Amino acid sequence: MMHPALALAAPSRQSAILIVDDAPDSLGLLQDIMRQQGYQTFVATSGKRALDIATRVQPDLILLDVILPDLDGLEICRRLKRQPDTAHIPVIFVSSCGETDDVVAGFDTGAVDYIAKPVRLPEVCARVRAQLRQRSSSESQKQQAERLQLIVDGMDEGLMLVGGDGRVAYANPACERFLDCPAVQLSGRPLADLLAPPASQDYADYFHTPDDQEAARRCRGTREVLLPQGDGSVRAMDLSLSPMAGGEALFVALLHDITHHKQSETALQRAALVDPLTRIANRRHFDAFLDKEWARAIRSGQPLSLIVLDVDHFKGYNDSLGHAAGDACLQAIAEALQSHAMRPTDLAARYGGEEFVVLLADTGEEAAARLGEAARAHVERLAIPNPRASDGGVVTVSVGVASLVPTLFDDVRSFFVAADRAMYEAKARGRNRVVTVQAGTAWDAAGATGAQPH
Repeated sequence: MMHPALALAAPSRQSAILIVDDAPDSLGLLQDIMRQQGYQTFVATSGKRALDIATRVQPDLILLDVILPDLDGLEICRRLKRQPDTAHIPVIFVSSCGETDDVVAGFDTGAVDYIAKPVRLPEVCARVRAQLRQRSSSESQKQQAERLQLIVDGMDEGLMLVGGDGRVAYANPACERFLDCPAVQLSGRPLADLLAPPASQDYADYFHTPDDQEAARRCRGTREVLLPQGDGSVRAMDLSLSPMAGGEALFVALLHDITHHKQSETALQRAALVDPLTRIANRRHFDAFLDKEWARAIRSGQPLSLIVLDVDHFKGYNDSLGHAAGDACLQAIAEALQSHAMRPTDLAARYGGEEFVVLLADTGEEAAARLGEAARAHVERLAIPNPRASDGGVVTVSVGVASLVPTLFDDVRSFFVAADRAMYEAKARGRNRVVTVQAGTAWDAAGATGAQPH
């Protein structure tokens, strides 16, 4: 059960709307209407593209046409509702098919509303506002607590809440693994009993006499401890103990598995962590590195920045010049990015296809934006001819940058989504530019930092 001390309100942000329509006039009209209302917009002209953007961007609402060239709107809605990541997104059908049977079919697939074409501006705005308000109000304290519980349950680090008497009030699943003991048996046990000597005596003394400065020095903050295991062995851990803010005498105890990280680092060195085409880190390496740096940033309180780059018009480049030229292009871009990630805490990786990422530890928003612009300009200076490019005739990249000082209550996946959204915004503004966002806070797309294309 969620401990009351873990309840936390979610931060507000600009609402994002995905518009799906293959008719340019209708698509443009709806996009203009939504932007005038202050919403961030994403567009798709096919069902496949709509499903991809919905999964990656996680919009707050989808305006969906029923008739599309590949999948019809009803099938798209069914697929969205079958996927856990998109099932919660409200869908409003916007269609010229306004017969009763069509409307009923739309609601049966999981849609929340149905607007008939030709659309009327006041009606569209009112219905969108109503659905966004309803979604916002449905984010009750219980739902927030459940979301936070998922984050805490998925943590690699053990988290315990310890009362002023030194007894465990709450332990997450990682603690069960580290302590080789079910959570139900941990609740109510003294923290000192879970540790091997000499730490066990130190923590027992501290909670018995919390005003003892020497005991506080030994136990407050981070220290290395040993956890006895059921088979008689011990497990090396870092234990961080700090009081929670507020009137209640409650402490947060974090367990960081030193042995596991040493073993993981060794295993990663042996594994195939390099993308065979570009010879920079692959997605597997990046995901592991991100998790490690995310946890380190939480412990250190330092900012973390993520850059997402996508090659502009790359499909057209491949179609025009062939896959061999496309491979050479990706290799050149990877080499350029690698030159901007030189610190041990930086990592440039090919995330998939023509998409690249750069993770920057201990790096704030301004420095990350400068590096993103430097990478964008570097790729443009390569002057790789692209016959499908609309401006300049060379290969360019669209860049999204997200920065955050993560806490235990932040979600690493939302951090990646923020950078991905910023990259999509760069695409929407004309490509070959940088858009930055401070992850975890509300942001105004119209005011985001952008580099003008050349």
